[in-house]
Amino acid sequence: MANFPSIAPTFNAVKSSQPAIKTTKFGDGYEQRAVNGINNLAEDYRLTFRNRTKEEIDDIIAFLDNKAGVTSFNFTIPDSNVGGSSEKTIKVVCDTYSQTYEYDDFYTCTATFRRIYEA
Repeated sequence: MANFPSIAPTFNAVKSSQPAIKTTKFGDGYEQRAVNGINNLAEDYRLTFRNRTKEEIDDIIAFLDNKAGVTSFNFTIPDSNVGGSSEKTIKVVCDTYSQTYEYDDFYTCTATFRRIYEA
C-alpha cells in the first residue's frame, strides 16, 4: 500500500468527526442512544497545500489521480495521544480534490481525505 507523498500540508488543516449513533426517541421526551457499529467514528481531513511549486502540486495531483478515490492509502497525522510517538498513520481515500493556479509557477491543492476501516 502506498503512502501519501511526504509533502506536509499548510497548517490550517481541519479534522471533522461524526459518530454513527442509533437514537430511539420516546413520546415523553426520553431518548436512548447507542453507537452504531464497530468503527463508528467517521473522520474527514480537509487539507490545503498552499503556494507550492508546480512540481509539488503535480506530484500530489498525480498521486490522487492514480488512486481515483477508490484505492486507499496511508496518511500520517500528528497525534500527541499515541504512546511514545507524535504521529499516527491511518488509511484514507480521497474523493475530492482540486488544483488552483496562484501566480507565476505556484499552485494550491485542496483535498478531503476520508478515513476508512479495512484490512
